[in-house]
Amino acid sequence: MRSTEIIETGWREPAEALAPFAEEPWTLCLLSGGVGARWSYLMRQPLETLTLGPADGGDAFAALAGLVGETCAGTAGGPPFQGGVAGLLCYELGDQVEQLGLERFEGWPDVACGLYAALLAFDHAERRVLAIGRGPDAARARTRALGALGWLEIDVPPTAVMQSPLQADDGHAYEAAVAEVVERIGAGEIFQANIARRWRGRLKANGRPYGAFARLAFASPAPFASYLRLPGRAVVSNSPERFLKVTPHNGALHVETQPIKGTAPRSADPACDAALAEGLAASLKDRAENLMIVDLMRNDLARVCAPGSVAAPSLFAVESFANVHHLVSTVTGVLAAGNGACDLLRASFPPGSITGAPKVQAMRVIAGLEAPRGPFFGAMVHLGFDGAMDSSVLIRTAAFTQDEGGWRVEARAGAGIVADSLPSAERRETEAKIAALDTALRG
Repeated sequence: MRSTEIIETGWREPAEALAPFAEEPWTLCLLSGGVGARWSYLMRQPLETLTLGPADGGDAFAALAGLVGETCAGTAGGPPFQGGVAGLLCYELGDQVEQLGLERFEGWPDVACGLYAALLAFDHAERRVLAIGRGPDAARARTRALGALGWLEIDVPPTAVMQSPLQADDGHAYEAAVAEVVERIGAGEIFQANIARRWRGRLKANGRPYGAFARLAFASPAPFASYLRLPGRAVVSNSPERFLKVTPHNGALHVETQPIKGTAPRSADPACDAALAEGLAASLKDRAENLMIVDLMRNDLARVCAPGSVAAPSLFAVESFANVHHLVSTVTGVLAAGNGACDLLRASFPPGSITGAPKVQAMRVIAGLEAPRGPFFGAMVHLGFDGAMDSSVLIRTAAFTQDEGGWRVEARAGAGIVADSLPSAERRETEAKIAALDTALRG
């Protein structure tokens, strides 16, 4: 894929451009929304696909690296992603790293990724769209770029969504699980675990997962939203959280991760909303929760980064979204010579912010208290031909499964449990986190 063709055209909202292809398997949209949004991407018709489950054997991370192939530069001044491998890494892929014997979620694979040589890149800052084609020669690259340009010629509106409101699992059972984790923390087994609660429902007969994605894009923009249609399945995510980013610079691969820990609800009253944000920033409990995951991510990055390169340049920044405020920290590093993005994924998967500390024991605790997670709390990732990578943590996410009656939907929302967690407060936190997704599903 050494040749690149980029064709610029006028602006189109990425969620609208996705609509005509939303029912086509292996269509993928990575949507950046909200303050500071820059690049979104639409991909379809991959050259190859990679679907791996526990029965397939082999090394999934090596398979991902093999699908990306030999590193080759893109066009200078173009978007950060100019084609490559993109798709879903489910939570239980972590079982290949730690071998915990995790059960799988309703047949979902551990890996579902495609090799994309044609895509649209949406530049929110300059209100332009770039049609990108990659190929072994200039003619093939141009043909693919022109094909991607043609995707913008069709328009399809979203459809109605839910048959009835999402139904949450029993709140008392969730509070009991939180209380058990607090006891296990007190006994010294772990320091923190992220425990999730489940919501389930069914779409209307004419409902489609895309409808929820389109509504979220309009009403609750998030920096790491995504939509992936697989055969008989779909993922809609409204994630605010970056997992891992790799950027080639001056011959080195620079790493960044931005774990989220610490949450406060929003208020319609500006003064009250500001007070909630200030309270979150000052909360010793939330700062301690965040710092534990910062330390965990520093440890994960140190496994594959050059000695002395791992740092935490920003701690406890308050970022505000449609329904919640979050505490966000930043950890950086430089990959050691010979290591690439897939080595970083192996060292860090699944994300520390949705497991706990120590990570392996927290995963054991989670497996005893929750149903298998599947796409929930995994990652949506894109790996460029140039060695770059970016990825999101799949929080604020709905998983859809098609059956003879249409589409079933499930969603999860979790909370980081620490020694002074109050079960009722943690339950309310999950309800604040699910609110935007629940509203979008209702249509």
